[in-house]
Amino acid sequence: MTKADIVAEISKRTGLDKNSVMLTVEAFMDTVKENLINNENVYLRGFGSFILKKRAQKTARNISKNTTIIIPEHNIPAFKPAKTFMKSVKK
Repeated sequence: MTKADIVAEISKRTGLDKNSVMLTVEAFMDTVKENLINNENVYLRGFGSFILKKRAQKTARNISKNTTIIIPEHNIPAFKPAKTFMKSVKK
């Protein structure tokens, strides 16, 4: 399912026009991104959490140049589904 499919489905269910639904979906995604950029997790009860996971510094190899590089510690975004969401998907 794409973002356009989600917008069309929400528009169909609510009776709102697709433009306002698209603006709402975009605003939601921007809000989640901004909070994660500011190191703040986003919790949606009954759905899940958008969280930051910290990756430790590690040593890697550049195979083409046969050199060792150090990848610094960094954060990656992740989604952790709620228990009720997981139960409904498993059924």
